[in-house]
This record gives sequence, C-alpha cells and structure tokens, in this order.
Amino acid sequence: MEDFESLLRSSAEAHGHLCPGQVIGVRMAMLGCALIGLDDPRSPAQIKKLIVYVEMDRCAADAVAHVTGAKLGRRSLKFMDYGIMAATFVHLENGLAFRVVSKEEARDLAAVYAPEVAGKAAQQLEAYRRMPDEVLFQLQEVTVPISALDLPGPTRRKTACTRCGQIVRDGKEVETDQGPLCIPCARGAYFIALRDVTVREALSAAPSRSGATAGRP
Repeated sequence: MEDFESLLRSSAEAHGHLCPGQVIGVRMAMLGCALIGLDDPRSPAQIKKLIVYVEMDRCAADAVAHVTGAKLGRRSLKFMDYGIMAATFVHLENGLAFRVVSKEEARDLAAVYAPEVAGKAAQQLEAYRRMPDEVLFQLQEVTVPISALDLPGPTRRKTACTRCGQIVRDGKEVETDQGPLCIPCARGAYFIALRDVTVREALSAAPSRSGATAGRP
C-alpha cells in the first residue's frame, strides 16, 4: 500500500478537495485493511478479497473507497445509510471483519495535537494527521453475515415485480401476499412519479445550455 501522504494527495484530488474528512477516511481505510491483513487492496491479487461497508455519505466515504478500491459497481462497496462516521472492512476469504468508528471527541482534541494551527478546519486537518489511531478511532471486531446474493460477481437472480413489472436483481424484492414486489411498490420510493415520457419529449423540454428552458412556455 502507498504511504499515507501519497494516498491523501490522490484521494483529495479524486474527491475534489482536501478536508478533515479525507484525512479520517484515508486513515480509517488504511487501518481497516491492516486489521484484516490486506496490504494492497487495490491490487489484482487482493481486490476480490474485500468488501467495505460505509455508514456515511460524507467526504470520508470517498476516501475509504479510493484507498480500498471498493466500488458500488463491483458490489464490493456497500452503503449503509446510518449517518455514522464508520466503516467495516471484511475479508471475504477468512471472514475477519473490523468496524472502525471515528471518535467524536477527537474533534475536541484538535487544539491539543495542533495548537499552532489557526482556523478550525485547518487545525482539525493537521491534528487528524498526527493523532494516534487509538485517539482517532474506536474499533470493534465484528461478524458480517453476507448473503450469496450480495457478493461481487454476476447477477444471481432476477424477479419481476408483480405490480409494475420492473425486474429486481439479487433478491431485493419484497415478498407479499400479492407476490414479489419491487421496493418502490412495496414500501414507497424516494421519488414521486409524475408521468411517463419519451426520450424525445424529455430532451425537447430539457434546459438549454444557456440555462433557459426549451419547449416550455
């Protein structure tokens, strides 16, 4: 694995900016991989041995993904919408898993570890670089039951929703007395459907490059 500063630089470049969350995420990922015995998780020899669960949609999540090479499209990155600055690293071959949680009290210690740095964000960024792992993180050794349907690889099962007909992959359907339903039909969706439109209709009504709306009064 590359050294911390190199990973932080490339992670910040991929993310778009350097921030305290990037420092936490890079260190979280380096520690998590070390705990389960992976020293080069992005390498061809190790990339298929790891699944990572991130519990936040913040800057740290991008850093964790960058360091580990875990991706949603590979099914090696799982997003658990808990709102917690934590990630769990699972070795798929031996089942060893550790959950690494960023300690909230570390924020209050920034002035102790970087007293000469002015500005809250800048001070945190530098302090998080310097803090020992045991100050910055809480660890839990855990077991993560992983269904075969959640493993990386090709689609293992497809099911048609009995209400809307949408194909649902990998066991994400909801079994009801009406038969299998997709999650939007069974529990409601994050979106509110207005109407079905053709691609031509949608493009003709799309905002123009100048910001004006074409095809609408």
